Amino acid sequence: MAFLCLGACDMGPWEPNVGEPQQAFCVDEDSDDSVDVSYSVDIVGTIFDVERGIGCNDCHTPGGETPIGFEVGGLDMSNNTTLRAGGVVSGSRLIVPGSPCDSILFQKVSAGAPFGARMPLDGPPYLEDAKIELLHDWIAEGARDN
Repeated sequence: MAFLCLGACDMGPWEPNVGEPQQAFCVDEDSDDSVDVSYSVDIVGTIFDVERGIGCNDCHTPGGETPIGFEVGGLDMSNNTTLRAGGVVSGSRLIVPGSPCDSILFQKVSAGAPFGARMPLDGPPYLEDAKIELLHDWIAEGARDN
């Protein structure tokens, strides 16, 4: 039996129950104002570090083991300057200082990436929640090159 509703309809008891949210609502505030996140120690040394098997730089640097992210997407995560330039699609929206929720880098490593595949492309496993929070807080703090 088909049902057509034009305009505002009261669905009554047949209203769809879509369930609980699958992830938390994004907020731009730093999760802990008393802790400064360091780009060189916390972001490069903990999240991007290929030598420790973490792997962002495997795909997103010219000299990476499998540089498809660099070759196809143009995203070079070799240093803060090239990272901030973004890739072919993201451009300067890759990192929006002070706004992790608007930053494509944060969106792509989080559950439910708004477009394309969640990173890393060969995941799971994906970044642990603590590392995603570090990235979030670094961007919330202004994405400094410290």
